[in-house]
Amino acid sequence: MGERRPLRVAVVGAGPAGMYAAGHLLGSPGGTYIDGRLVQLTDMPVEVDMLERLPTPWGLVRGAVAPDHPEKKLVTRVFEAIAARPGFRFFGNVEIGRDVRPAELAQWYDAVIYAVGAASDPHMGIPGEELPGCWSAREFVAWYSGHPDFADLHFDLSGERAVIVGNGNVALDVARILTVDSAQLAKTDIADHALSALRTSAIREVVILGRRGHLQAAFNNPELDELTELANVELLVDLEDLPSDHEVVLDEADWTTLRKLETLRRYAARPATGRSKRIVLRFLTSPVELIGVDRVEAALVVRNHLERDAAGRLHARPTEEEAIIQTGLVLRAVGYFGAPIPGLPFDDHKGVIPNQHGRVVDHDGIVPGAYVTGWVKRGPSGIIGTNKKCARDTVRSLLADASAQHLPTAGTLNKDTVADVLRTRQPQLVPYEAWKIIDRHERRAGRLAGRPRIKLTRVTDMLELIPTGTGPDVAAPERRASWATR
Repeated sequence: MGERRPLRVAVVGAGPAGMYAAGHLLGSPGGTYIDGRLVQLTDMPVEVDMLERLPTPWGLVRGAVAPDHPEKKLVTRVFEAIAARPGFRFFGNVEIGRDVRPAELAQWYDAVIYAVGAASDPHMGIPGEELPGCWSAREFVAWYSGHPDFADLHFDLSGERAVIVGNGNVALDVARILTVDSAQLAKTDIADHALSALRTSAIREVVILGRRGHLQAAFNNPELDELTELANVELLVDLEDLPSDHEVVLDEADWTTLRKLETLRRYAARPATGRSKRIVLRFLTSPVELIGVDRVEAALVVRNHLERDAAGRLHARPTEEEAIIQTGLVLRAVGYFGAPIPGLPFDDHKGVIPNQHGRVVDHDGIVPGAYVTGWVKRGPSGIIGTNKKCARDTVRSLLADASAQHLPTAGTLNKDTVADVLRTRQPQLVPYEAWKIIDRHERRAGRLAGRPRIKLTRVTDMLELIPTGTGPDVAAPERRASWATR
């Protein structure tokens, strides 16, 4: 009886969700935790090809984690260990829809896992939102993180006040980057263009608007504590807005919420210190219109109150109390939203690819061989580590289908043929060895400047570093197959 051929899986997207999926598929000496014990998910041989639109892997760890949070980027060591496992290959600079279609991947591989994240964001739906000066926090974060798609954006930092709509962790990250001393940022891997702009920024006040109350604030305690530790930045909270003890419903306020409330009360009662910058936390406040002629000049906001519906759920309802906040920069930090992939089903309301336990479903039912993990599976929730369990559950569904022979395996291509086709479609393919060249270049440039790395923010600059034919697993352009043409 012949040796079993490897299960061939494509993973689309090289962020945490995709990397964790690859790790579960390829296994590790220790196994994977399930119900508190380590187990091996499969004993079958597996090969994983990871396809990424950018030449660089790691997704939001590289393109969104705040530059002054280097400890959160240490997870890339885990990803590097996964990439070193036998059976793993990375193909960067490959875009789904441009270089290869989902229908083709479905033919080439036994299974395809889409881990493409949430590449869009919801809008506020208010008049004036289209004015220059109103951006998404997603765009601002990608800009200062050096994402190539956003490197050429220009944010007007000439005004003294910025307004952030939404009070999750992203909002607090953005407020911190706008107010922290640029000398501190100069020691990080923040994009050079962002560092230059922030050095000359005139912003002295950042107002963070929360639609609901203090007990429902979306930020976490560590992110709040960071704001209290910023040098030359004052954190302002309105004491009159804070709920009194008898208003705190204990079954709704766990210890982390009560700790958050304690911190807010402490800073609300703190006398003004006269620091040069300030971050203002405003709760029960929503924007209703952005005002301006050719660009944003002010935000009209309304005061909210909380009321319960028949089911006991709290809702923020507007009152008649309005106010105007003068500002030239509004950043909406109201979440992320998935973007559809041509050829795959998409839920326009939830911003995800419809699925059952990670199996993609359309109007006819389960799509054989197609899977999702990460934000495109569950929506934009959780931290980096949340993707590990999410990916594990998807991989378990995939492996169960493989064991039950539910995967369409008749036309699966071998690894050499796939590399040949991809190189024909995209002559500037970036294998993992080529990414390491980019990585070493950035780190070397960073060491000379006393920084972790200096990021390349343009794809053309990255590709210029890579010698032709880099990578043992990439076929030469002259090796062509009949299916290599689109």
